[in-house]
Amino acid sequence: MIGSNTTEAHPIIGMRMKEAVKKGASLIVADPRHIPLVDHATVWLRHRPGTDAALINALCHVIFVNNWHNPEYIAERTENFEAFTVAIKSCTPEWAEEITGVAAADIIKAAKLYAEAGRAGIYYTMGITQHTSGTNNVKSLANMALMTGNLGKHGAGLNPLRGQNNVQGASDMACLPNYLPGYQSVEDDQARARFEKLWNTSLPNKPGMTATEMTKAMVDGRLVGLWIMGENPAISDPNSTHVREALEKLDFLVVQDIFLTETAQMADVVLPAASYAEKEGTFTNTERRVQRVRKAVEPVGEARDDLTIIDLISSRMQFGYNTVPSHSFNSYRHGGESTFRAAQRNSAKSTFEEMTQAWPALAGITYDRIENAGIQWPCPSADHPGTAVLFKEGFPGGTAKFSAIEWHKPNEDPDEEYPFILTTGRVLQQYHTGSMTRRSRVIEESDRGAHVEINPTNAEKIGINDGDMVHASTRRGRITLPAFITTKVHEGTVFIPFHYTEACANLLTNDALDPVCKIPEAKVCAVRIEKQA
Repeated sequence: MIGSNTTEAHPIIGMRMKEAVKKGASLIVADPRHIPLVDHATVWLRHRPGTDAALINALCHVIFVNNWHNPEYIAERTENFEAFTVAIKSCTPEWAEEITGVAAADIIKAAKLYAEAGRAGIYYTMGITQHTSGTNNVKSLANMALMTGNLGKHGAGLNPLRGQNNVQGASDMACLPNYLPGYQSVEDDQARARFEKLWNTSLPNKPGMTATEMTKAMVDGRLVGLWIMGENPAISDPNSTHVREALEKLDFLVVQDIFLTETAQMADVVLPAASYAEKEGTFTNTERRVQRVRKAVEPVGEARDDLTIIDLISSRMQFGYNTVPSHSFNSYRHGGESTFRAAQRNSAKSTFEEMTQAWPALAGITYDRIENAGIQWPCPSADHPGTAVLFKEGFPGGTAKFSAIEWHKPNEDPDEEYPFILTTGRVLQQYHTGSMTRRSRVIEESDRGAHVEINPTNAEKIGINDGDMVHASTRRGRITLPAFITTKVHEGTVFIPFHYTEACANLLTNDALDPVCKIPEAKVCAVRIEKQA
């Protein structure tokens, strides 16, 4: 487990991990903080924030030099192994100890434990992806799984734990700027032609902007209108002061959400959306399981489910969208309230049927088949049971490719002016920007609230006691919040949960981007802590 406070961010999965340990599984936790799972771990690798790739490269180095890798698997199912071994040749445990702060002996112990497990799974979240080296961090993990033959078998694999409900389903259906549904590239002429035939319209052949690239485009005036659905970037995006300034430059901002979030308060138009319990459809969970969602109650007031809102907007646009054969918004065009209510279920169902036509991995899934239990894609035919484990028979394209990864420092190091490393994350009681959970009195009463975790040694040097109000400042902003003196964090590192608008951690965090996937470096930056006068 690396880059995930699983018991607090994914409590059900965390519970199952603890159960697995009780049944005899070994657990390696790589995390800068003493998270609850550390108490159940065989090995705790307490590395400095931003040194993930150095740690993983060292684990790979140990596995290789001790011949704990799987030569048969590598020969049959991979390529570029030689270039990979050259890249890790100098990544000794001693080299990594200097960079990460993890003892070389612990690195060796963890490498042996993983390599000799037989079935070893890697689990990670944004703790390793929200870095300027996020892509390389994940590739490094893939290297370790490949060299030990731990892809394509039950109980192993590379397992990203999704951060929000139905993120997997949204990604599957192309809520990404470079893909059509089913991860088919917009630059692939053949894939694009299939969708142009299905939808009876022409499609762009170049990727759009990522969410993080949109901020600069707004500032530059290249992006003048924006429609935000179910997202609260005014709180959730790094360097959020800059994000707010960018949103204010827009000519027109529409926000579609279930509550009037901080972002919605900036909008020209707010479209009231329905919650999960007020709509029909499917969600796809972190294990690719497509599951039915059924409406339990009617939407409140003027709220509508997301699909209906999109249909209503589309039906008022005069750009030829009424030529789409399989979509349902034409049924809304001349109907009233009763038409909307009656069409909701059929609309979601017909849209899902279109999804199965668009992506062969869903072709065998129907509402009838998932009436009582979900099915994991790929499920290419009606008699297919679904796929519990990916890559058992091989990889798309034939072989998997090792990556030669070189570790690079974070974008921002501590210095005399900003001497500490700031990292951020979640707490058990709250969810994301708190737009839902912070409306619960019970949750609020059980939560510590906004705080900054500081190691006792650092607190003593600064003259801070537990509960004192402190200023946390970076090159991007300053917030004021109470100190929590704890050994959960190592000397030189502080931790702030990002849920709280009154002490918004993302006013401080760094919006420097990974050059490949454009994810921001929200998990590590330089910070100064001062006692409030």
